[in-house]
Amino acid sequence: MLLLLLLLSLFSSSYGYGGSDFLYNSFVSCLQHSTHPSDQISATVFARTNASYPFVLRAYIRNARFNTSSTPKPLLILTPFRETHVQAAVICSRHLRVQLKVRAGGHDYEGISYVSDVPFVLLDLFNLRSIAVDVEDQSAWVQAGATLGEVYYRIWEKSKVHGFPGGVCPTVGVGGHISGGGYGNMLRKYGLASDQLLDVHLVDVNGRVLNRESMGEDLFWAMQGGGGGSFGVILSYKLRLVPVPATVTVFRLERTLERNATDIVHKWQHVAPTVAHKLFMRMLLQPVVRRGGNNNDTTTIRASIVTLFLGRSEELVQLLRKDFPELGLTKEHCLEMGWIQSVLWWGNFGNGTAPEVLLDRNLDSANFLRRKSDYVERPISKKGLERLWKKMIEIGVTGMAWNPYGGKMSEIGSSATAFPHRSGNLFKIQYSVNWEESGEEADKKFDTQIRELHGFMTPLVSRNPRRAFLNYRDLDIGVNDNGETRYEQGKVYGAKYFHGNFERLAKVKSAVDPRNFFWNEQSIPPLPYKV
Repeated sequence: MLLLLLLLSLFSSSYGYGGSDFLYNSFVSCLQHSTHPSDQISATVFARTNASYPFVLRAYIRNARFNTSSTPKPLLILTPFRETHVQAAVICSRHLRVQLKVRAGGHDYEGISYVSDVPFVLLDLFNLRSIAVDVEDQSAWVQAGATLGEVYYRIWEKSKVHGFPGGVCPTVGVGGHISGGGYGNMLRKYGLASDQLLDVHLVDVNGRVLNRESMGEDLFWAMQGGGGGSFGVILSYKLRLVPVPATVTVFRLERTLERNATDIVHKWQHVAPTVAHKLFMRMLLQPVVRRGGNNNDTTTIRASIVTLFLGRSEELVQLLRKDFPELGLTKEHCLEMGWIQSVLWWGNFGNGTAPEVLLDRNLDSANFLRRKSDYVERPISKKGLERLWKKMIEIGVTGMAWNPYGGKMSEIGSSATAFPHRSGNLFKIQYSVNWEESGEEADKKFDTQIRELHGFMTPLVSRNPRRAFLNYRDLDIGVNDNGETRYEQGKVYGAKYFHGNFERLAKVKSAVDPRNFFWNEQSIPPLPYKV
């Protein structure tokens, strides 16, 4: 114990003064004592002086805002090949009293999984990517470092009539996507990705590997939408596969303000959340420039409906002819294909692209971007829409994606899992802006734009509290600094992300990690100590 205290004292005094070498040696020594010698665990540790450190760090940065020289960087990067490496990383981080950040795919919009203002070590799970599909059992064991594209491909290898209701971006990491209540274009038929969770393997604060039985139902409940980074390190999930027809149908139709877009968007609010569960119609709203003669360009709003229908085009056309005749859908607008081809189509890959492209992780590739979210409970009137179009054109380039709820989402209770946004929501909004210019000026410009649009929408969206989607991470809605008021700070964003489920999540946190080792700027805090 005396030796450990001496090591901790040396580490604390050396940070910022060439202390990274000491940390590296201390960490490697601890890891070696916590794993089998044949593991060669030192090969998984990258110090800042390692020539590969910059590439390993940048490979899974998915937002260029956090790929700058001034962005705080980890003291070390750990890249485990085995689950025992993860156990050792948790144990050693605790012993050395250094914050541990965990990254799966790097798609956290605010970079929380790999950025911190306090000294930290990054545990990057990209090597833990095995996927075992059992068609007979209609399930799959998937490690947290796998991507959604890899999951879809491995399912398709085994079956052409099974799928998984996850997101449409193939490079998203499984770990954070499922733990945060990720969704996709089968949301209305099957619910969230986390609604398909059958079992989970998790390393807890003591370095133990727990499964559903050993962790208990309270912690397993929290795994279903309560977010990653609060309760332990997720190693793998057992997921339920869902049936998909041999033939599905997609279409994309666009309208502008000059071509009846306002009427279409208004009617969409009444149809998309109530139509047949096997139909998902996303609405994309974007300011665009209409080219006119004599340099007479004007800005308008383009409304695009992007669709997946779990069935054939004849049935879809007949359905929308009855429920949404204003759309004017015909069979010529539709494309029929297998489910895996629809994954590629939604991923904006060209027709004829081989499914193997889903295995491409597209490393070290990121745009500058900013995202926010909202939930809408009442349809927006035509006058409200017209005011919205005016504001969007005035602001600039920030767009919106409206994702319809209803269907299965209305059949699951708000407290059945940690994810609370169920019945009563017509659709979820994602506010979205991307840009190419680097620097603080551009960052401030586009950040101001998206905040202004989000502020404009205040009277049109949910309230008391205004709700938000965890996987569209947004630090504007609150942070906690892991200080004495962390619970009160956590309640601010916790009520928006988790509504009435926040208190139960905090109780679970208090039971499994009372000292708050697994902390980030928007993690679940433990309940305050009672004197």
